[in-house]
This record gives sequence, structure tokens and C-alpha cells, in this order.
Amino acid sequence: MAPRAASKIAESSDKVGVICRALRRAIIEQALEPGAKLPEDSLGERFGVSRTIARHALGQLAAEGLVELRRNRIAVVATPSWQEARDAFDIRIELERLVVRQLAGKLTKSQIVELNTHVDAEDRARDGSDAVSIRLATEFHILLANMTNSPILVRYVSEVAYRCCLTLSLYSRPHSSECAINEHRAIIAALVKGDEAKVMSLMHSHLDSVANRALVAPAPQRGRDLLDILAPYADEADSARVVKLPKVVRAR
Repeated sequence: MAPRAASKIAESSDKVGVICRALRRAIIEQALEPGAKLPEDSLGERFGVSRTIARHALGQLAAEGLVELRRNRIAVVATPSWQEARDAFDIRIELERLVVRQLAGKLTKSQIVELNTHVDAEDRARDGSDAVSIRLATEFHILLANMTNSPILVRYVSEVAYRCCLTLSLYSRPHSSECAINEHRAIIAALVKGDEAKVMSLMHSHLDSVANRALVAPAPQRGRDLLDILAPYADEADSARVVKLPKVVRAR
């Protein structure tokens, strides 16, 4: 492949990533409501990209279960059913048991610091909006998956975790995030100790209790303009606040 062509592909991929991160946060933090339309031309205008790039970003989010692609290229924010949500959590529990089994007793000092720093951020955010707390809690689990350096686990955990995150943003009853934070700290402690059986049990009970907090009670729609909603998420300066996860190291 010619260097110029490779450069264009990389640039397009970067732009798709920027749109995905922004839309993902806007959806999970409930700025964009279930069923809200996501026109390609509006997204292109907001992010300064072509409709083709916007379409690729929507396709990626559709694969994650955050967006639904309908006829005539109409994309909307997904509205998962209760049964879909329960199934997603059941799958997630088994996947994340695999994650902690792989990590038990194998975390590096820098990884332990990174996990504790993330949970500290969760703690600081617990008096704020539930949606932000839910997003940060989800990113903790994706961070764990990334530490396995397993591309398959990273992919599937990320996709199912975001689906569950959307469900919680839509349906969860008000609750104290303190319990979830304490559970995250207990998981880290068990990982450091290398207690494989205990950490797998902790992860199972933690995710099961998270799932049981969900209620089928969507919040009333607010009806705001798409471009106004996405303004803070599209700002490049805002990207500094996005949790940057480590790149996956593929085994050779």
C-alpha cells in the first residue's frame, strides 16, 4: 500500500474513533436519548467530517449495541429490551470471570496503580450524576479486559459492557455508587493477592448485583437539538477527559 493511501486510511480511522468516543459518552451519559435520530449529515457537520466517515462511526456503534441502523440509512440511539439486557449481563458475567482468572496474581505494579487511580476517579464522581458514575464504572471493567492483552476478550468485553452500560443509564433505579466502588477495590485486592477463586466469585456477585439494580423505567424524553447536545462531546479539548485505555499488545 502506498504511504499516502495508508496515511489517509489512518486519518479516517482516527476521525471515526473521535466520533465513536463522543457519541458513546453522549449516549451513556443520557445526553442522547433512546430513539434519538443520528443523521449522517448532522454528525458530519458537527465533527467536520464526510458522511462516509460518520456512517462508519455509526456502524461501529451499532456493532456495540449502542445504535440501531434502520431502513434508508436512518440511525437511532438503541433501546434495548429487558430480556436483551438480562442476556447481556449473563454473558458479561462469564466473560469477566475469564478476565479476572487470567489476571489473578499477574498484575504489574503500574497496572495496580492504574486501577486504583481509576477507582479514585469513580469515588470523586459519586456525588455527581449517576450517568457519569455508570460510565466510569464500566470503563473500570474495560480497563481490566485490556490488561489481559487478549484481543478477543477486549473486543467482546468492551461490546457487552457498553450494552450493559446503556441499559443501566436507561433503566437503573437511583442507588449509592459507594457499594460498587468498594466492590471494585475488593476485586483489585483479590487480584493482587492472586486468589483466583475469590476474585472470580467477587466479579460474579458484583455484576449480578449491578444487573439486579436495573428497572424497566426509562426517563422522560427531553427533546433537544442534536447539534447542541453534541457540542461539548465534539470539542477536542474534551478528549483529555476521556479515559484513555492502553493499546492491546498482540501476542507474537
